[in-house]
Amino acid sequence: MQFLISSFFTAFFFEMSYGADWCYQSQSPCETHCKGPLEWHDVNAECGRSRQSPINIVSKKTLPDDRLTPFKFTGYEHAFKPTIKNNGHSVKVEIKHGATVSGGDLDGVYKAVQFHLHWGKNGGPGSEHTVDGEQYPMELHIVHMKDKYSNLGDALKDPSGVAVLGFFYEPSTAVNRNYDTFISTLGNVINNDAVAEFPRSVSLHQLILSESNMTNYYRYLGSLTTPGCTEAVVWTVFEHAIPLAKSQLSEFSRLKFADGKSMVDTFRPVQPLNGRQVYRSGSVTVLSSAALLVGALFTALRLSHPN
Repeated sequence: MQFLISSFFTAFFFEMSYGADWCYQSQSPCETHCKGPLEWHDVNAECGRSRQSPINIVSKKTLPDDRLTPFKFTGYEHAFKPTIKNNGHSVKVEIKHGATVSGGDLDGVYKAVQFHLHWGKNGGPGSEHTVDGEQYPMELHIVHMKDKYSNLGDALKDPSGVAVLGFFYEPSTAVNRNYDTFISTLGNVINNDAVAEFPRSVSLHQLILSESNMTNYYRYLGSLTTPGCTEAVVWTVFEHAIPLAKSQLSEFSRLKFADGKSMVDTFRPVQPLNGRQVYRSGSVTVLSSAALLVGALFTALRLSHPN
């Protein structure tokens, strides 16, 4: 019962955050005179503060942090049959079973409450975070809150109350069959407020493919990426991207915003770092060092055995 109440307040809070006064740049100017990303501070003053997300991650300026160890996932492997909703700005899936994440220098155990996505147009650039200026076609956000909180509103009062795991997508020549159920269900939520149940069960592990690719990640402190832009998020952005065929990525562009326009370019532009430091996991450092070592050895061999 407590978890159901928590899910209700979580859903309510996020519906409140997706108000009618703001929109993405692809909708502005619009007939309803909604405020685009450059004016979100007029919708909520927190959107103009100094710890905002998303950001551009400049890899050479990140610092290694040995505390950023592999995560411990619980319940991510459990299949569930969720509902998906077009909330007028994205598609959102509530997570009602006990999936949690800990480790990775997180402040305790965080329980998953929902996931949603941000994308471009027909597989074009659309991620919110960028790496060295590169924008991926789409980005998945799995939203968690500290286990001790019963609703997201309370978690957002804690500067580290929310942990979001961000995953990039990259174009693939092959169709990703793990996404068949998800993609096929999109056709049932084309319009604003449409809700549909997945025809088959899925798991979070199925969507993110492999925990073996989840030891390389970046970490920084930021905010929600939609109004009210609350600065209470511990961000983890994973280095390895999830492959999706361009035809699968393009399916998201069939959806409609609340104003009836094509739901495309659903990302907030990157925000200033304002002195924040971005860290990288130790495994990223190890792999980078290994790559440099292999390169040095290869160069040395070539020099010692000229053609």
